[in-house]
Amino acid sequence: MSHLHTLKLENQNLHASFSSSYDPILTVQSGDTIVVTTPDIAFGFAEEKGMERVQFHSREKETAWGHPMIGPIKVEEARQGMTLEITLHDIETGWYGWNCAGGKTNWQNEVLGISKMDEVRLDWHLDAERMIGTTNVGEQPISVVLKPFMGLLGVAPSEPGIHSTIPPRRVGGNIDCKELVSGSTLYLPIEVDGALFSIGDGHAIQGDGEVSGQAIECPMNAVTFTLKVREDVLIKSPRANTPSGWLTFGFHEDLNEATALALQGMIELIQEQYKVSKTEATALASVVVDLRITQVVNQVKGVHALLPHGAIR
Repeated sequence: MSHLHTLKLENQNLHASFSSSYDPILTVQSGDTIVVTTPDIAFGFAEEKGMERVQFHSREKETAWGHPMIGPIKVEEARQGMTLEITLHDIETGWYGWNCAGGKTNWQNEVLGISKMDEVRLDWHLDAERMIGTTNVGEQPISVVLKPFMGLLGVAPSEPGIHSTIPPRRVGGNIDCKELVSGSTLYLPIEVDGALFSIGDGHAIQGDGEVSGQAIECPMNAVTFTLKVREDVLIKSPRANTPSGWLTFGFHEDLNEATALALQGMIELIQEQYKVSKTEATALASVVVDLRITQVVNQVKGVHALLPHGAIR
């Protein structure tokens, strides 16, 4: 019998790094559902407009900056070599968010010539009912349609020590894929017993690439998801089933290598689903699969391959 768990937004439930040595804040059974509230990327949260923004902290007291995450959550049945299935149900944004551009040195700002320009910050008002975000750019009002998702979903890597939240890796983490919206199911390879799943980094909307380094970073009032252990799914890197289609991911410092990893994952997926050879799967992929740049700003590049639902009949 599955159970529903609710985790409050409080310091003891927050951390900002990955480690297989961290004690879980909650132990669940496979098939249980969890509801969490997540802070903004600066560890803050204001429930309603006009309310004071409460500042939270990581219980692990990391010396290096990391994304605030809820977790880790232990899944009792999870064992190394199995797969964790994360089904995202509801993702409700808070009322505010922001993103910035320029003012710091990184490769994309250097290419654009904006590293030494004053940083621009856009403050957004988010309407979760109408799914509209609004801001002013100079004197001009701007609005966008919201497409909220969680940027960071990951389990603990097997390597000992403390690991940064910034680069995504084979066990997930800071994936920053805009397709992982409500109704999506993400599959992550489990490398340590218990899985030790963490979630955070709420985004109201993001373009592929996340080119300024940020999406609309926002708190989430409520994120509801189910964790299930799968022994019948054997994977070496993340994959997902989203409303847009099936996704496979590649992460690497070199964009070509990241592309190769995402493509290899998609070829394997097509082989599994359609019982075809590797060359046949590659021919089919060339006709219907899209290769997209997930993000280029998280130390390693991310690429996802998308197979739209119904593209192969």
